[in-house]
Amino acid sequence: MRLSEGRMFYLANDDRSDRPRKFCWECGCDDTPRNGTSCVRCGADLSPRRFLISVRWETSGYEPYAAFFDKQLDHPGLVSPVDLFFQDGVLCSVTPWSGEGLMLDEGSPLSTQAILELSQRATGMLAFLQANGIRLAHLSRANFLVRRDGQFLLFDPEVAQVYDGPVPDAHRSIEVAHLGAILRRYTPVKSGEIHDFFLGAEEGAYSSPFDFGRALEELLASDLPEHRVHAGAMSDVGLCRVLNEDNWGWVCLKEGTYLYVVADGMGGHESGEVASEMAVATICRVARERLLESDDPSDDFLENLLDEAFQTANNTVKDHSVRMGNDMGTTLVAALVHEERLALVANVGDSRGYLLRQGVLHQVTRDHSLVARMVEQNRLTPEEARNHPHSNILLRTVGTERNVDIDIFRVELERGDRILLNSDGLWGEVEDVDLEAIMNDHDDPRVMCRELVRAAHHGGGRDNITVLIVHTGD
Repeated sequence: MRLSEGRMFYLANDDRSDRPRKFCWECGCDDTPRNGTSCVRCGADLSPRRFLISVRWETSGYEPYAAFFDKQLDHPGLVSPVDLFFQDGVLCSVTPWSGEGLMLDEGSPLSTQAILELSQRATGMLAFLQANGIRLAHLSRANFLVRRDGQFLLFDPEVAQVYDGPVPDAHRSIEVAHLGAILRRYTPVKSGEIHDFFLGAEEGAYSSPFDFGRALEELLASDLPEHRVHAGAMSDVGLCRVLNEDNWGWVCLKEGTYLYVVADGMGGHESGEVASEMAVATICRVARERLLESDDPSDDFLENLLDEAFQTANNTVKDHSVRMGNDMGTTLVAALVHEERLALVANVGDSRGYLLRQGVLHQVTRDHSLVARMVEQNRLTPEEARNHPHSNILLRTVGTERNVDIDIFRVELERGDRILLNSDGLWGEVEDVDLEAIMNDHDDPRVMCRELVRAAHHGGGRDNITVLIVHTGD
């Protein structure tokens, strides 16, 4: 059904066409004919049952997850496993499935109402787990199911430790930080107050779900407007990788001015994903701080601001790389949109920025790669470059050297323009003509993102895929 980081999800059912009789889950009878609808012994309904099976291969989590399973916790917001078994050395947990979707397949953002409802439900679930001695190692989108009525359910958690009593106070904050990161990602870019609240949680402002919940109540009591969805984003691990080194972010710099960013990290575990996350967080923070210095920024000021934020992100990643003694780095593409009349699109590496205008897709950025240079020199055609064995060699990346060269392009926006930022996991699998067709087929940017990710899967899904789309001038 789906690959996630450290997980493979399967759908299963008990409709065994290879068996002459049906099995009854209630009494264990195995004598009901295949065409029977109820058990011949106890009369129980024998309609097919469906299950979601999560297969994990990180062995350090096997023992605590088994201890969590043994507790058999019951809560309306928790989908508890009904079975646990090992198959070929990996741990498989089984939960009943009633057609729920995976949050992994939900494009950002959610509506303001939905994100607040999710925050309340998830906070209550974390408090419940901690009260029952369950400390989580991590919390991600992969741990949430989405019911058809839009409600979110927690399932298949990454358990760090199970206590005989409640989780000690000193270990109650990390789940809140993880939850804050998820909620911030699903918050509309124009909902600045909510974004900043979740960012505070992500940065450790609350010591427990209880403290976070009390602060959340104050936020809910305020008058929070519902904003039109004009931007969507989605990141996916792909079909061949087990680690997502991509990252993305958006932030309101001030009313009418927004920054959107996509990064594709390099360096492997604890390097590539760290570099991309650090670059996105730094460029958003620095750009926001810099814009506070001007009440009425000129176009030149905004371009200098973007360049400075890029350079700071680059040098921050470089400094961290030196401290850690590794070769981490990342691509980076960003669009600063000001008053829906100007877009400054900047990039380093081969993550791209496109403009869809009047139904026609144009690539705005230039790839800083070996094959792109060879195309410019007429040594390769664009078609040859796409499948060249050296297509992954980059000539310029963020974090490799200090004071990197940055390309910045000015785009005078027109009514109905669409901006697409993406990592090479998208454009490397989907031809530009198909990107254009998908974007023209849908109005909702979240649906566009989901369909583009799906197209990248159909193209092979050999890399991480990140897509961010901005509608301007509607």
